[in-house]
Amino acid sequence: MRLDPSVISALSLDPATTTVAAHGSSGFNATAKISTTLKDGSQKYYFVKTAAGKDAEIMFRGEHASLNAIHGAVPSLCPASFVTGVSGDGTAYLVTDFLDMSSRSSRDGTASPSGLSLAAKIAKLHTTPAPTPEGFSNPVFGFPKTTCCGDTAQPNDYKESWADFYAQNRLLAVLDNCERKNGKDTEFRSLVEHIVKLAVPRLLGDDHLNDGRGVTPVVVHGDLWSGNKGKGRIGGKGAIEDVVFDPSAVYGHNEYELGIMTMFGGFGKSFFDEYHKMCPKASPINEYEDRVKLYELYVFDPLFSECIAIF
Repeated sequence: MRLDPSVISALSLDPATTTVAAHGSSGFNATAKISTTLKDGSQKYYFVKTAAGKDAEIMFRGEHASLNAIHGAVPSLCPASFVTGVSGDGTAYLVTDFLDMSSRSSRDGTASPSGLSLAAKIAKLHTTPAPTPEGFSNPVFGFPKTTCCGDTAQPNDYKESWADFYAQNRLLAVLDNCERKNGKDTEFRSLVEHIVKLAVPRLLGDDHLNDGRGVTPVVVHGDLWSGNKGKGRIGGKGAIEDVVFDPSAVYGHNEYELGIMTMFGGFGKSFFDEYHKMCPKASPINEYEDRVKLYELYVFDPLFSECIAIF
């Protein structure tokens, strides 16, 4: 793989002491490891993804912003992202910290330098308030970039109501995407619209959650299933940390994250017990499981789209 000059410039790399080699695999991208020698003689490692097409450019811009939102809140939780762009031949690229998740590092008993478990890191992430975007006087729900869950683009235009954001930017947005791909299904649309009209305001309404106080937008990974977490060394150095990757972040309700986490497993009772000590369930607490089930529907919606495409 040849590095684009803009990457060399952005990272201040010396081509004479920099090598690039294929590393890992991905269903969407070509992936490689950049190794370079710094002026002090130390080694620095980066991870680069490349893919062709406008969709890849959108995906990488979203992932770049997502990684840095998470890294900014909890630096030991995920790699930082350094640059994203499009090379002269139209290939999109994303360059991040290299994340060493080799079998050797995963078995190493070195203690986590942060001293934080994965549950503690996610709780810290989920209690980090969103920044206030330009044009607003308070933090709101959304994200500054379009993100992708798989290859599904997610609109993240800001909304002051979480119920409105979840209804419009998630459930109805992915329904529209399903119909563009596979044609309309009247029964399915009616079902989703019924949920949007009744269940979403009933369970997520600002005047209902937390005794009418609503919820505060916080940093959410957005695609946190068991396949997007692991143990590794950020930058390929230091001790092992619990880490996450491949985010599609949003500033939203922390419990939104729990839909996909519970749906696909990989996060056991001990994880949630520890997590909820630091990040309590919203009230009404007796509706917590209903809210998580409602958030699971967003995962089912794009899966439904793919099932139609297959059959």
